[in-house]
Amino acid sequence: MESLITAAARALEAGDPLGALNRVALRNDAPSLALRGIAMAQLGDLAKAKTLLRSAARAFGPREAVARARCVVAEAEIALVSRDLSWPVKALAAARATLQQHGDLANAAHAGHIEARRLLLVGRVDEAERTLAGLGTPPLPPASLAIRELVAAGIAIRRLRTRDARAALGRAARAARLANIPALVAEVGSANLILDTPAARLIAGGNEHPLLLGEVERLATSTALVVDTFHHVVRRQGVAVSLGTRPVLFALARLLAQAWPADVSREMLIAGAFRAKHADESHRARLRVEVGRLRTKLKPLAEISATKQGFVLAPRKTRDILVLARPVEEKHAAVLAFLADGEPWSSSALALALGTSARTVQRALDELARSNKVQSFGHGRARRWMTPPVPGFPTGLLLPTPLLKT
Repeated sequence: MESLITAAARALEAGDPLGALNRVALRNDAPSLALRGIAMAQLGDLAKAKTLLRSAARAFGPREAVARARCVVAEAEIALVSRDLSWPVKALAAARATLQQHGDLANAAHAGHIEARRLLLVGRVDEAERTLAGLGTPPLPPASLAIRELVAAGIAIRRLRTRDARAALGRAARAARLANIPALVAEVGSANLILDTPAARLIAGGNEHPLLLGEVERLATSTALVVDTFHHVVRRQGVAVSLGTRPVLFALARLLAQAWPADVSREMLIAGAFRAKHADESHRARLRVEVGRLRTKLKPLAEISATKQGFVLAPRKTRDILVLARPVEEKHAAVLAFLADGEPWSSSALALALGTSARTVQRALDELARSNKVQSFGHGRARRWMTPPVPGFPTGLLLPTPLLKT
């Protein structure tokens, strides 16, 4: 009977869940329950997989700490795939420590990879990098090596290090081919597409064109004055002026930058910054005040001069003004960016990843659903939201908030 367990485990390692189930489907001992749970997870029945793994963890005896820890790691991976970001991470850390203490370095590393992927998913890039570095370089099977390199590539992408990302994805592709697991090969292929998908738009002189991630990386060292709509800052090389808490000032800066070298009429500035359909004298007075505030803020980087029609922006120490804009302008772009990975998300998981309230996320989802941009299934706490990947829209690895973090 032990030969059946071994054969089922090898089938799962090779990405053959049906072959594993053929060997253990009728058995209810703890190892068989665990293998059935992993097989069901590979087949996509995550709810059944979670139930089986929990049953297996309970069935293992008190002396089988390693087996129970492996079940916890498998359940944590299911939680990650199903975007259950509230799953107790302390349980994963304890399981990882148990595996390390008992010399199961491969599964301990896998637990670390899951932890790093979760941190990366919610934008905690520094912690993800430290977690990955803390794993060291133990001997790993090809599948685990591929996952490790995918995490490294994700970190490099968030850091805008496209050369490092391509190198990591190349190593991941080689490891995935050695593992001969089609799903893993496909995951690496999807990650590669990110580097060749527009990550932003560049607007200059009234014209615009899409930018790949590598072009965004080069723009970070440009001598031009850049109005960055991802982080609501105006910057040139090492000098940056944050307008994140001043949306009106940033709207004015963007309007002036997009029109440069031409000026922008007062009517257009009032309509764009104040959302006023009809400008009156009170709007004109407010515009003068806000332009004065923006002039003070941007003094190290640019001048703002009045013209007969309105105002014009003039950069200091450079001849170029560029606007770095999102690839798709959408009120709820951050929510759509997470959903663009094609995975089902709960509203609570989205709120955790976005760092905002569940009520705010729910309002955004309801609005997107009314415009048929997202769909939901399930009810109550089991309700999930998803959308097919949008062509030209960044996936979760290219979310607006951490795009230019260093």
